[in-house]
Amino acid sequence: MKVALIIIGILLVIFIILQMYISMSTNKTETQAYTVLKVEKEFEIRHYPSVTMAMITSSAKTYKELGSSGFTKLAGYIFGGNSDKKQIAMTSPVHMDIGSSGSSMAFVMPLKYNKDNLPLPNNSDVTIKTTPEEYVAAINFGGFASSDDIKSYTEMLENSLNEHHLSYNGHFRYLGYNPPYQLFGRRNEIIVQLTGDFPQ
Repeated sequence: MKVALIIIGILLVIFIILQMYISMSTNKTETQAYTVLKVEKEFEIRHYPSVTMAMITSSAKTYKELGSSGFTKLAGYIFGGNSDKKQIAMTSPVHMDIGSSGSSMAFVMPLKYNKDNLPLPNNSDVTIKTTPEEYVAAINFGGFASSDDIKSYTEMLENSLNEHHLSYNGHFRYLGYNPPYQLFGRRNEIIVQLTGDFPQ
């Protein structure tokens, strides 16, 4: 019994050290830049500059469906499945736009890349896109995201925007910041594009 407890204790320490290492590694990952313009109790307003993304479109209608199929294709591109067999660093967050008539998933490319210097994807399902700058409202939550979480926080953000008389455009999108093997300190967000004038 005593030996079993010692083994369990050692495994627990190893697990904690591993999770701390994963968390520190995630903190060093390049994150998509934005400027916070205003902070409300439930959400904040941000400005996102233009950025280059690798994207796939899908007929998936749920978070789980889109995540499993889309991640494999996009990861294949940045891990060498391209015309230059080039390794491209993973960034955060992963963007997911989940709709009833179709969805998309995208990886943000590191700032040093644009459409002109990125290698071409080997998989024709992957396209390179430059997004326009935009103003968004964002709400965040922790833990492992699920379709129910995404729906719940989308409704929460939508209600908050209506209460603040803020107009929005397009779909509410999910942003995921952490690898699946990171158990603690997880960050998830729902964002939606805003229309109108914003504080500078």
